[in-house]
Amino acid sequence: MTVRKNQAALTADEKRRFVAAVLELKRSGRYDEFVTTHNAFIVADTDNGERTGHRSPSFLPWHRRFLLDFERALQQVDASVALPYWDWSTDRTLRSSLWAPDFMGGTGRSLDGRVMDGPFAAATGNWPIGVRVDGRTFLRRSLGAGGRQLPTPADVESVLAMPTYDTAPWNSGSDGFRNHLEGWRGVNLHNRVHVWVGGQMATGVSPNDPVFWLHHAYIDRLWADWQRRHPASGYLPAAGTPDVVDLHETMKPWNDVTPADLLDHTAYYTFDA
Repeated sequence: MTVRKNQAALTADEKRRFVAAVLELKRSGRYDEFVTTHNAFIVADTDNGERTGHRSPSFLPWHRRFLLDFERALQQVDASVALPYWDWSTDRTLRSSLWAPDFMGGTGRSLDGRVMDGPFAAATGNWPIGVRVDGRTFLRRSLGAGGRQLPTPADVESVLAMPTYDTAPWNSGSDGFRNHLEGWRGVNLHNRVHVWVGGQMATGVSPNDPVFWLHHAYIDRLWADWQRRHPASGYLPAAGTPDVVDLHETMKPWNDVTPADLLDHTAYYTFDA
């Protein structure tokens, strides 16, 4: 059984293996397929039309399947690798080991946001940005620029306390746990972290930054935490809802999996705590 660990608890060897597997997916071309898929759904998902990966109830199961596919791809390279998660409510500063040169590397330079250290820096030659929204071919970040702050434990707690999964109109204007976690309302958890990292993470091609996977692994863990707290509050909507994915409807692009199939993460992996 795969165990997803807090990145702060990874050993040097676990970090090395994770980075090596990510770099191999990049070298083979498989990594950029994930970036392309994510960007296509960011572009297509709208509040007033069909929406699957974002701004919708299926935000959480869609990304759970997306992460599972990526984790399985990593494990085809190295069976020992699991997706770590970044608890950004605790590891909230640029001094976090997450940003060390042996793992994600640090922030970008002030001139153009180019990441200058770590395994994904342009200077290594191993991380060209091929799926992009502009002409820049290097990984960019602007960690905490403009005085931005990551969510706090109190922010997280306020969202986990919400008893209802989602509500009409089932988009970025909805109340409930999903939308507050996604960040279109309230204290803003998920979206705020993307913007805090900056660079490609603030765009539809956000998986270009490998920290995307660690961020979403934590979002996935928060969903699991919420499920444990509210066992009587299931996925909504259940059926008959236009433009969004109901409980037993299949999700694009896979068309072979429903939200109901993904409610129990323990069928696939566990968390370290």
